[in-house]
Amino acid sequence: MDHVSLLLVDDEQAILHMLKTVLLKEKFLDIDTVTTGEAALEACNNKTYHCIVLDIMLPGKSGLEICPFLRQVTDAPILFLTAKTTDYDKLTGFAVGGDDYVVKPFNPLEVVARIKSLLNRYLPSKTVVLQQQQSIPSHVNTSSPDLTQGIYDFGRFQVFELAGELRVEGQAVTCPALVFQLLLFFCKHPNRIFTKSELYERVWGSEAISDDNTVMVHIHRIRERIEKDPSNPAFLVNVRGLGYKLIQPSNLSRT
Repeated sequence: MDHVSLLLVDDEQAILHMLKTVLLKEKFLDIDTVTTGEAALEACNNKTYHCIVLDIMLPGKSGLEICPFLRQVTDAPILFLTAKTTDYDKLTGFAVGGDDYVVKPFNPLEVVARIKSLLNRYLPSKTVVLQQQQSIPSHVNTSSPDLTQGIYDFGRFQVFELAGELRVEGQAVTCPALVFQLLLFFCKHPNRIFTKSELYERVWGSEAISDDNTVMVHIHRIRERIEKDPSNPAFLVNVRGLGYKLIQPSNLSRT
């Protein structure tokens, strides 16, 4: 884990010290700490992080307020620390760009487990993108069959697995790591129904703690990107009583 950079954001020094101590024991060696949302934004402007642990209750701009600004400069997964336990508060955290949350008071080992779970999804896609960028010069003909594998065409949008990219009507659209991973999973299994628990297990991993709200919010975030009318989806649909499926037009297929 020595190549992983973490940013911890909390105004309580005791929490920062506790988390950093536990993470160091878990071999996370590159850990930065700040105490305000504004400092977190400045840090992300100056350095690339692989995961951010963000407290909601911060002086100045709260974690919920600063998260959309962080999302403009980083696609690293964001784990919220919150003392709020209502579904509304949790959904708000997901809606502004968070990927997961832990409720205070928490066991620091749970935070470590959630960070590892997020990294397991985030780092492989980043590694593939970097390898592709380094190994394919701009003059190389990318129409080669080997380089077009992993392209999923749904007409209105395309997902490029190797590049970690979503394009909608020809335009690149930013996607947080877990939103992209969930969309990619659907693309690999078009026209097949999955329950929320199946999606959570297959995308977040069996080590994660299942939460229906997490899946629902990430599906909403996918729809915001790929659908003309997210409230009346044509691609990622809910099959009442069964689950969700991604509909692929009959005249299109996976490359």
